[in-house]
Amino acid sequence: MTVGKRKIFNSFFQGLCRSMAFLAMAVLIVILVKVVTNGVGVINLSFLFKAPREGMTEGGIFPAIFGTVCITMLMIVLAIPVGVSAAIYLTEYAGKNFLGRIIRASINNLAGVPSIVFGLFGVGFFVLFIGRGMDKILGIPLLFGQPAMLWAASTLALLVLPVIIVSTEEALNSVSVSLREAAFALGATKWQVVRNVVLPQARSGILTGAILSISRGAGETAPILFTGCAYFLPRLPVFTIPYVHIPVINPLDQFMELSYHIFIMATQSTNVAATRPIQYGTTLVLIALTFLLNLSAIIFRIYFRKRPR
Repeated sequence: MTVGKRKIFNSFFQGLCRSMAFLAMAVLIVILVKVVTNGVGVINLSFLFKAPREGMTEGGIFPAIFGTVCITMLMIVLAIPVGVSAAIYLTEYAGKNFLGRIIRASINNLAGVPSIVFGLFGVGFFVLFIGRGMDKILGIPLLFGQPAMLWAASTLALLVLPVIIVSTEEALNSVSVSLREAAFALGATKWQVVRNVVLPQARSGILTGAILSISRGAGETAPILFTGCAYFLPRLPVFTIPYVHIPVINPLDQFMELSYHIFIMATQSTNVAATRPIQYGTTLVLIALTFLLNLSAIIFRIYFRKRPR
């Protein structure tokens, strides 16, 4: 191939890649403009802080916002400790042995499972097997063996677990080997090296990956279809502690959630056209919450990179 042909081919390939990048960005911009222009007129304090009414054609979405925040918090509590611990084991202890390869292959396969499969697994394993098994063991009426926030959060935790593990592994592997060797040379144990050297160096990457995976889980619908979400509830999923009268999240109660709220209004509402503005407003709120999670990941990453270790 002559020099001229190589230049032509290089220019063509560069232009093609640039066009694909602009196309992807254009699709995103069109979606955002569509959602913002149709949803911004609906959003106000009443929409954000009141419950829906009149068959979901009026009122607000506060129960769905509250449920989304609650299940996200519970998912964080369940997923991050397990994911980070598993990544530490795979990176610092398992190495390249047979067990480590088996676990990594399982994690990679788990990452490719469709989200609806997680939902079916959640209702079969968490709700029917664990929940109803606990009811039988305790000899109580149906309490654990029904759809609830706890089982929905557990299902979402399984969904985001591969992402947390992989991102944490990458953050741990980015720590210089010389730092580990210097700590070992000073007589530190394996756990002391992990706790005092590796984790402080990798914390920004770990936190960023965890937040991004959680933001993905917060927008999922299929895993919570059968495991705990409800279209409408007359109350929030909370109970009051006796004597002190402090409201606490009830993990054994059902809940409303933004993505599920949008799905039901768009597909199964008795008056889809009347709920269209609320659909766009709810979508805009969900996008804003996801954006805030992603923005917090960027802020934390910058903060920990500048902070002395």
